[in-house]
Amino acid sequence: MLSDKPLFDNDTDIDVIFFDQAMSYEETQVLAEQLKRNYPNYDWELKNQAHIHLHNPNTPPYLNSSDAIARFSETCTAIGARLTDTNQLAILAPYALSDIVTFTVRPTPYFTETPDKLAIYCARLAKKNWQDKWPNLKIVYA
Repeated sequence: MLSDKPLFDNDTDIDVIFFDQAMSYEETQVLAEQLKRNYPNYDWELKNQAHIHLHNPNTPPYLNSSDAIARFSETCTAIGARLTDTNQLAILAPYALSDIVTFTVRPTPYFTETPDKLAIYCARLAKKNWQDKWPNLKIVYA
């Protein structure tokens, strides 16, 4: 554990992503409700990455979950875990794990491509207000 903070609190959600072009947005919502109903102690965010580009202006469709994670806004949130076919844990961290370990928040390369994307990153930082929870965070704005 890198921090003395609890793993979960009232502000913590658990993001579950997947990529299924055959599953409709409505079917995804039904699945999200089932997850919340079956495991109500957690704040779940279930997102089919095949549809997320519809919510983000000027964003081409993602190719797969790995492509989607690489285009998350912060390097420290661009991380995924999954179970392999042999029940081994596989970690996907396209920007490595160093920013997580050093408590650094910085934009992914995707969010530094244009001033508009960087503005979205900055607005997200302001909304999340992570430094109130973790005062030792190092924030990189560009």
